[in-house]
Amino acid sequence: VVDEIQRLNGFLQEERHDPEIATRIAQYELAFKMQSSVPDLTDFAEESQATLDSYGVKEPGDGSFASNCLLARRLAERGVRMIQLYHRAWDHHGGIEDGMKAGAADVDQSSAALIKDLKDRGMLDDTLILWGGEFGRTPMGQGSGRDHHILGFSVFLAGGGIKAGTTWGATD
Repeated sequence: VVDEIQRLNGFLQEERHDPEIATRIAQYELAFKMQSSVPDLTDFAEESQATLDSYGVKEPGDGSFASNCLLARRLAERGVRMIQLYHRAWDHHGGIEDGMKAGAADVDQSSAALIKDLKDRGMLDDTLILWGGEFGRTPMGQGSGRDHHILGFSVFLAGGGIKAGTTWGATD
């Protein structure tokens, strides 16, 4: 069936001379390659226990931030140019003392492992990591949490030729 569709698309492209047809065919082929590569990409069986432990992966592929950081490294190794990760439980309007301890433990260990792993593999110079939150936080309390501060954001950059120790800007 796929071969027949390719044959028909070829006829259509020759008949119409529309560059959009070739573009669409290339997009479909890329989408197929991406879908067919997922089983290998997400199979962490070849990762050493030391690597899993360094990221804090408890159950490979469980959707945790740790597993996603390891998946990001695997994507980068395969040439994926833009990778975006989310932490599911970072927005602490309440229960900040316990929530921040747990959230920071999840994020700190796996983020550090990703940076170290990329560096050890010689990939950090060519990979820019931008880590940031949705907003800054106010210094005053909101019950047992803190509110958004829309004029301040904290981010860090690593790799990609970033000069270490650079600070840019300030909040009020």
